Amino acid sequence: MKRLHIEISLLVVCALGIAITSVVVSKRGPAETKPGEATIVGSESCKECHQRFYELWEPSHHGKAMQPYTPTLAREQLTPHTEPVLIDGVNYQADISGEKGWIIETGPAGTKRYEILHLMGGKNVFFFLTKLDRGRLQVLPLAYRLGPNEWYDTTGSMLRHFGDDEPADEAIDWRDPLLTFNTACFGCHVSQLSKNYDEETDTYNTVWKEPGINCETCHGPASEHNRVCREAPPGTVPEDLKLPPLKDITPLQWDETCAPCHAKMLPITTSFQPGDRYFDHYGLVTYEDSDFYPDGRDLGENYTYTSWLRSPCVTSGELGCMHCHTSSGRYRFQSEVPAEANKACLPCHQARVENATAHTHHPEDAPGNKCISCHMPMTSFSHMRRSDHSMLPPTPAATIAFNSPNACNICHAHQSPEWADGHVRRWRANDYQAPVLELGQLTDDARKSDWTQLDAMLAVIKDTKRDQVVVTSMIRILQNCPEPRKWPALRVAMANPSPLVRSAAAMQLRDDPASESSSLLLEALSDDFRLVRIAAAASLQRYPRARMSPTDVARFESATEEYKTSMMTQPDRWSSHYNMGNFLSDNGAIDQALKSYKKSHNLRPEMIQPLVNASMLLARQGQTLESIAQLRKALAVAPQHAAVNFNLGLALAEQQDMVGAERCLRQAVQSDPTMAEAAYNLGVLVAGQNPDEGIAWLKKALAVSPGDGKHAYTLAFYLNQKGSVSEAIMVLEKLLAEGTPTANSYLLLASLHESAGNPQAAAAVYRKASGDRTMPASLRRHAQMKLESASE
Repeated sequence: MKRLHIEISLLVVCALGIAITSVVVSKRGPAETKPGEATIVGSESCKECHQRFYELWEPSHHGKAMQPYTPTLAREQLTPHTEPVLIDGVNYQADISGEKGWIIETGPAGTKRYEILHLMGGKNVFFFLTKLDRGRLQVLPLAYRLGPNEWYDTTGSMLRHFGDDEPADEAIDWRDPLLTFNTACFGCHVSQLSKNYDEETDTYNTVWKEPGINCETCHGPASEHNRVCREAPPGTVPEDLKLPPLKDITPLQWDETCAPCHAKMLPITTSFQPGDRYFDHYGLVTYEDSDFYPDGRDLGENYTYTSWLRSPCVTSGELGCMHCHTSSGRYRFQSEVPAEANKACLPCHQARVENATAHTHHPEDAPGNKCISCHMPMTSFSHMRRSDHSMLPPTPAATIAFNSPNACNICHAHQSPEWADGHVRRWRANDYQAPVLELGQLTDDARKSDWTQLDAMLAVIKDTKRDQVVVTSMIRILQNCPEPRKWPALRVAMANPSPLVRSAAAMQLRDDPASESSSLLLEALSDDFRLVRIAAAASLQRYPRARMSPTDVARFESATEEYKTSMMTQPDRWSSHYNMGNFLSDNGAIDQALKSYKKSHNLRPEMIQPLVNASMLLARQGQTLESIAQLRKALAVAPQHAAVNFNLGLALAEQQDMVGAERCLRQAVQSDPTMAEAAYNLGVLVAGQNPDEGIAWLKKALAVSPGDGKHAYTLAFYLNQKGSVSEAIMVLEKLLAEGTPTANSYLLLASLHESAGNPQAAAAVYRKASGDRTMPASLRRHAQMKLESASE
């Protein structure tokens, strides 16, 4: 049976290719303080010495990231709602006429009123929060769009517009936990929050120091700073300000201070503070996630940091967030005049700024003459406008290939991408679009499990000059690749200078049995970055402790504690308990693992992964009927799900329900034609009654996983039974030349050659078997005896 797995540090990958995504993830919380350490005192205390900065910060989008609802705010910022919005057969209407604001729900079940307690946002839109059961603060079904001043369907506006060959996205219910403020979006809208989640009762008592992003979120606790400044003689500045020296930090350190609220990721600690390294506290989602087009442009929410890390300006080490933005989030170079706006690109690009029209091919005062118009095009999602921070040039050819947005057609919406592509090709002698198209196509192929260009994908992984986002993306997408050729490339990636790349490689090497990979993972237990150590510990959970040195054991135990802590940074999320169940299962704690899977399922009953993995553990315990019951629950949620049908098919076969097993396995391969194990088992199941169909399924399994010794041997076995001896020999010869042979494949091939009266060919097979150190000693001895017997 196949167990489903979610990588704890990544949020997005499962062993059978199921994407686990989230609207957003929780960020930093209040720091634990020790006696004598600085504490949080609030932004009002900063006004005493920093009046001007306070007045700039207080009305900013950082300062107003969260606001309590008031009738004054409603009058000044919102317009009355006159027409209800119909969502799934229910009408919703906002009432802001009184002292309190309400969203009124009217449907078949009657009328219900939800009080508007808080507003989030304020730049492009307002989202509204209400209080539901168990202390949950929930995003309401109506949002408000500033500018056009209109009320709209919150989740209906969050649909991803996938390509024509992808299934259509569907709006989630507004009560979904993905829109629960306490666990999904709080950390970037309020400051010094305490979630106060009670696991036993599944309730919250969430509180925070201040709404919005306050001074101490970025500058650190200020009580000691305030003390030494007040104690200093008048007119003097203390030598030690008791705050992180933000003026002296590098662009990277600035970026990593901003990143926790501007990255799509999963936290691995709750202790991040200004000045800390990002990858000691967070993982990062890359192009394995469908929120990105294959060429890397944003499809869903934009948290900037993934794209930002690809920018040549950033990778040079010369550019940081604070070059263009103030600490309160304002853009420093806002201007409708291109000559003024383009000062953002000084001093590095002075020649092009001074002669912008020659570079942009647009008139001097046209919007297209702004650097950011082409290099940071503005798109929107859920009416939230966002700019692309990769700073890559316009690639209309990628629009043609992947339907991703490009800067040219954002402005020239009435023109086709082919029109735009023709212009940029005439303007630029070098085909700068080619690398983008190449990487986009490789990403697209890998997402679809098309390994035709595997060698090119592996070359990307091994190329130390590639940026870390591209390499990490390729490593993660290759998780479902069955080709053993990928392992050497992943081992090379373990030496990559990026901790993001090393952590991704370490997570994937879990499935490589080679001793070289184990050695690299043991070494990674002492990596300088926590994210890498956690990935190594996760991958080594099944590695025998007896093979570890005392030093390795100590490092393993230390990294495992970090790994366990990382899994439970968000105990109110189903995936936390699911991952803990996997960890406990790997360590033989079956009863505890089952409890974790049950808790995971209780938090999100519609998630099938806990049910599937619980069924596996029950089957190992001999509780077959209970195992099948878990799978049937999963099937009720996802009747066409490939992994569920596959596992249920195997379980039913063990119960001799061959009709049910065949039905499930057929559904599995229909849902996922790349599931080689489903095709293989279906082939074995039907071969007895229908040899031709069985052989056809076995051929499909081998085509999906070429080089698989078990699949090749079984296909050859049934071909031989049918009388297709020469074809069986061809299958096994190819396996020995290009794949991973099994002991049975050596024996069967030698036997077929002997039966065909070809002792020389049989001897060649025995000779190869006797020298294959991956084979059991008994096979090697048998092969040697055959050779000696033949020579007598």
